[in-house]
Amino acid sequence: MADIARTNEEMVETQIAARGVRDLFVLESMRRVDRALFVPPELRHQAYADCPLPVGYGQTISQPYIVGLMTEALSPSSTDKVLEVGCGTGYQTAILAQLVKEVWSLEVIPELAQAARERLKALGLRNVHIVVGDGWRGLPEQAPFDKIIVTAAPEKVPDALLEQLEVGGIMVIPVGVDVQELYQITHEEPGHFVYRKLGPVRFVPMIKSGLV
Repeated sequence: MADIARTNEEMVETQIAARGVRDLFVLESMRRVDRALFVPPELRHQAYADCPLPVGYGQTISQPYIVGLMTEALSPSSTDKVLEVGCGTGYQTAILAQLVKEVWSLEVIPELAQAARERLKALGLRNVHIVVGDGWRGLPEQAPFDKIIVTAAPEKVPDALLEQLEVGGIMVIPVGVDVQELYQITHEEPGHFVYRKLGPVRFVPMIKSGLV
């Protein structure tokens, strides 16, 4: 932990831009969203560390570089309607909200969902909707989505999420159990999906809650 960045700006420059994230809009959004606001108070001294951090309930806030990598791979646009599976504390949600038209974020743990709602409302983000629900089911009542981003790892890509991705849309998702791979999935033609590997990752498992 000796090389922890001292500021959010330094974190973006040394951990994200320096490692190959090039999208200027993604980098600017990450500069505007202070990661320290999304970690537990007792871990604020590690807020800009290049690692995931626990946020309670067995969940984590993702490593900053991975957030940047996944956001860039999503190719967000100002007209996009996005589904996020795994809101957590709302860090990824807040970054997306700066870049797209509308974010629908699923969180399986009610306490995390409520805390994220309050945090994002305090930041003045009005294009975010947080729903307590099961990521394996997705959010069919709001489908289709131009983009889908998943921040917990299922053992396989849920069929429901593929069905809810608009033709021409992109999904970024970690997949696997012990060994996980990050995929960018493009819905190129109706029912035809192209998978691109982005590299090995480690995420918490996607919870099967039985919520409907």
